[in-house]
Amino acid sequence: MKSNSTSVVKDYGILSIMYHRFDENKYPSTNIKLDDFKSHINLIENSEFEFISHEQFEDSIKKNNLSKKILLTIDDGFYSFYKNAWPILKEKKIPFIIFINTETVGSNGYMSWSQIKEISQFNFVHIGNHSHSHAYLVDKNDEEIKKDLQTSIKIFKEKLNHETNFFAYPFGEYKNSYKKIVQNLGFQYAFGQHSGVMDKTKDKFELPRFPINEKYGEIKRFESLLKTIPFPYQKIIPEEKYLDTNNNPPDVKIIFFKDGPDFKNITCYSNEENKWRKSKLEFLDNNELKILLEGKFTTERGRINCSLRENTGEWRWLGVQFVVGNL
Repeated sequence: MKSNSTSVVKDYGILSIMYHRFDENKYPSTNIKLDDFKSHINLIENSEFEFISHEQFEDSIKKNNLSKKILLTIDDGFYSFYKNAWPILKEKKIPFIIFINTETVGSNGYMSWSQIKEISQFNFVHIGNHSHSHAYLVDKNDEEIKKDLQTSIKIFKEKLNHETNFFAYPFGEYKNSYKKIVQNLGFQYAFGQHSGVMDKTKDKFELPRFPINEKYGEIKRFESLLKTIPFPYQKIIPEEKYLDTNNNPPDVKIIFFKDGPDFKNITCYSNEENKWRKSKLEFLDNNELKILLEGKFTTERGRINCSLRENTGEWRWLGVQFVVGNL
């Protein structure tokens, strides 16, 4: 459904896409076929998008982006990245951030420290932190989370003499106390796995990315991702994304800016009771939208995805991810 808005897009934001495995077809939920990955790269290169480095990202996230930018990220440091994707990115000098969880380095199926050190020598590569254990840290207490992250920071220093401002939550899961620990340990940016486009209105410790795998890496869908733009908002309620029996389902409200896009034709979908459905919406005063969930979130992660088509043909996109604890 088209928006009634006649606004011109003034901020294309920063689109971030996330990969894990490359040509490991036994794992379709985290894998991308290499031919599809090559097609993705070619599509981006032949589009209006510019690949940006971590340094360009830090500059761009603070301002309106009048041109289209894309940040490529890879999680976990699988050996299939080094074998299959790295030669392509190296040849083309395409910048990216690879998030490494330090405990698995050198084990079966993962890159070694020497391989990580090798790629880190290139100025278009940045090594980000992805915790030590890659466990379900969101279910741990604060001291356990802090200890895990401190371990990873120490190992990065010992193995690579490296520090980073960038963190990616394992499984894209976080809660308020977890976010605070990440911030207190010196990170400046933290990425989830909820879909959306980054802009200066987003919480720097809840940054969205589009996860890409075999199912969602199909070329037609990937082309549609390149048409997504930020959906600016003031606040999402509740701020706490960790749910238990007392706050599931959450009472979800999104507060938009008064001078922002006309959101009256927004469409949202959610996966409560493990079934995707079109969400019922209630439009409140003061530019607030209430999303009326019909049941509890019953899987590990509860998701809400909202979109709005602009007259320019782009789609504003906003994703929210909740974590359901102690299932």
